[in-house]
Order: sequence, then structure tokens, then C-alpha cells
Amino acid sequence: MKMVALRDLTREELLQRKHEITEELFNLRMRKTLKELDNPLKLRTLRRDIARIETILSEDRAGIKQIVDAPISILDKRADDRSQEKVDDDQ
Repeated sequence: MKMVALRDLTREELLQRKHEITEELFNLRMRKTLKELDNPLKLRTLRRDIARIETILSEDRAGIKQIVDAPISILDKRADDRSQEKVDDDQ
């Protein structure tokens, strides 16, 4: 996965994705020992995906870049801004 796509996910989604990738990596390692692995490069891509997720999570813990917990739609934000303007105009 690309970093841009991962940064759009919430913390829970990142943790869920990391868990799924870790399970898939474990299964691929088992198949590698049995010499049944079709694509050995898949191991590398999964390890790198886990590292990308860990990087995003550690940036959040360190306060470098915050993870958005609840994605807000641009349309919802505009509707909130309009309702706030009406309240300000009434006062």
C-alpha cells in the first residue's frame, strides 16, 4: 500500500490492517518452508507495508503527524460552516 492511502485511515483501521498483514505474512512464511510459495517478493512487500503502518503509528505517538480518528467529509464541514454562519448572523 502507498503511504498516502495509509494516511487516510483511522487508527483502528491501521491496527486492523497491520493485524491482517501480519497474519498473511505468517502464512506465507509457513508456505515458504514447505516450498509452496509462488511469489517470494510478496514477503518483502508485506514487511514493508507493516513498516509503513508502524511509521505512521509512531509519528502519531511522537506528535509529529496526528492521525485523524474520525474522517470528516468536506461536504459535512461546509454544511457545519454554513450553519455556524447563520447562528452568527442571528446574534
